[in-house]
Amino acid sequence: MQFKLGLIINPLAGLGGSVALKGSDGAETAQQALALGAEPRANQRAKTALTQLLPYQENIEVFTVNGEMGERTAKELGFNTQVIYHSQSTATRPEDTETAAQMMQQLGVDLILFAGGDGTARNICHAVGDSCPVLGIPAGCKIHSGVYAITPKAAGRVVELLVTGELVSIGEADVMDIDEAAFREGTVRAKRFGEMQVPTELRYVQAVKNGGKESDELVLADIAAYVVAEMDEDETYIMGSGSTVAAVMEEMGLDNTLLGVDVVRDQALIAQDQTAQQLLSLADDKTKLVITLIGGQGHIFGRGNQQLSPNLIKKVGKDNIILIATKSKLKALNGRPLIADTGDEQLDESLAGFIKVITGFNDHVMYAIGHQE
Repeated sequence: MQFKLGLIINPLAGLGGSVALKGSDGAETAQQALALGAEPRANQRAKTALTQLLPYQENIEVFTVNGEMGERTAKELGFNTQVIYHSQSTATRPEDTETAAQMMQQLGVDLILFAGGDGTARNICHAVGDSCPVLGIPAGCKIHSGVYAITPKAAGRVVELLVTGELVSIGEADVMDIDEAAFREGTVRAKRFGEMQVPTELRYVQAVKNGGKESDELVLADIAAYVVAEMDEDETYIMGSGSTVAAVMEEMGLDNTLLGVDVVRDQALIAQDQTAQQLLSLADDKTKLVITLIGGQGHIFGRGNQQLSPNLIKKVGKDNIILIATKSKLKALNGRPLIADTGDEQLDESLAGFIKVITGFNDHVMYAIGHQE
């Protein structure tokens, strides 16, 4: 199973640091830095991160930008590389970074790994927001944002954990930047520009919070509270079977069909113990599916929830699947992937890859769904 890694390198990042320009935002500043003898370092720092992943090359597919924005470094290291965006400019522009990030998000990459500074983080945030996990390789003059690993090597280590199936929480981190013009005048004026989803591995990522140990009973309550808090009153929620989903129903004070499938809208029960055909007729473009996995086996579809038919899953879409489980339940799989056995081989294949699993209140991990041959 391939890990889909988006790679964006800002080759101008950090140019102003060595020549005392205190930043490299803007084409003019970058050109001034080059004229003063600054040497680009972003690709070398990205190479340091990617080198940590060389033992797993067969399991990684890199989606990137042509030339110095990722293609050269990825191919030099021997990664299976697809160029999905071609910059039409000889100098990297913010719109190149933003367009590439949007394309990666649309392709469903498991992580966008980018090399740059706070300006690059702002571009990525503007393009994809918190819609997909990202991680920064520190290469700029200014690294105030919490979306960066502490070193390039640490960035590679975090990706390694994801590729090898370790449980890595995904959490929100602030994107910060300072006013470079004011900074050159001796004033530090920082501003928050948004937040993105990052792997929160405390050893390797700066300024993020660790989830800590868990008690299953308390964590179930946390998971339920978070799911309910995130529910949109305009959306329909198909509630799968199992005790983990039952905790969400209990949080809403609703009757639950433990071995069946119920339907909720605006935290009210609108249909109970539904058949596959009934569910299909209820689903629309504002429907989400709340499911868990079978403990010890890892099945998310095809065991005990056949009411969730292939046609229904296709109609809802992978992006609208809300998967919930405790970390202890995931750890009990001993690294084995989750299983989608819908009876539709093409659907099972399309579901394969990494999926976000809600494991606590505002606490997530990325875990693999395996395509069963």
